[in-house]
Amino acid sequence: MERLSLDVVKQLSPEAEAPPRRGLLPEILRIVRGPYALRRWAVVSLIMNVLIVVTGGLVRLTESGLGCPTWPRCTEDSYVSHPQLGIHGAIEFGNRLFTLVLVIAAALTFICALLYRENGKPRSDLRWLAGGLALGIPLQGVIGGIAVLTQLNPYVVGLHLLLSMVLIALAVWLVRKTWHVTPVAASGLSLVLTRVTFVLMWLAIWLGTLVTGSGPHAGDENAPRNGLDGMLLTRLHTSVVYATVAASVVCFVLLRNRAVLLLILVELVQAGIGIAQYQLGLPIWLVALHLLGASLAIAAVTNLMLSVKRRPAD
Repeated sequence: MERLSLDVVKQLSPEAEAPPRRGLLPEILRIVRGPYALRRWAVVSLIMNVLIVVTGGLVRLTESGLGCPTWPRCTEDSYVSHPQLGIHGAIEFGNRLFTLVLVIAAALTFICALLYRENGKPRSDLRWLAGGLALGIPLQGVIGGIAVLTQLNPYVVGLHLLLSMVLIALAVWLVRKTWHVTPVAASGLSLVLTRVTFVLMWLAIWLGTLVTGSGPHAGDENAPRNGLDGMLLTRLHTSVVYATVAASVVCFVLLRNRAVLLLILVELVQAGIGIAQYQLGLPIWLVALHLLGASLAIAAVTNLMLSVKRRPAD
């Protein structure tokens, strides 16, 4: 009984032996190693690249594109925003901070790809995809800086968006590979149509950047416009969108898989938002939703293209 009491006192004593503490390095390794670490970070990278499109759009829609009037600093003597810059400076600087978070996520994804082993062997394809994402984010920051230094040149701003779409497509590719989503064999016609749909979607996005560059929401009241005919560009953009939807419907008739069904649903919602924003005079919240829809459309069409492969010859 006395021995039992001593054991209890020893356990309750602050001098009792504590469990060994883990160091910082093992904790870091724990989040980038393991059989499921890479697939989790691949999904995180995809989500973050979609969100950066929306946050970047909000910078433009709130006329905060020059809230930090220079780059890489926010002002000539400071890397951070200060109260004199007002709400526009806070919004622009917040988007720059979010880019830093995206860089960290991309770096951790790349580290996961370097450490990943499948049946004891590394996967070079996963390393290339993760490396492309890791390099694309800093490049995106440089293009954003050039946009600021050129007073929001509409063509540079459009390139800024298109690079984000490329990164979203790479992230979808990485997610499919890490989750072992294998493509199904399809006919040559189905294969060609998925590629045609993919190209049409990119053409629609590119025309959308030209429409944006010719209209309002420049990011700053003094930002230049591209001077192109906005009405003509809108009609061209709309025509390509209709062609993309038509190609998607044909893909559905031939394939009848979830990937093409998901794409058609995204396209219909995106088309509805586009029509509504045009009829209502481009309200900010609808334009932001349209940017989100464009990101999801690129993700869905990339998923469709990667969901099929050439049927082996008999």
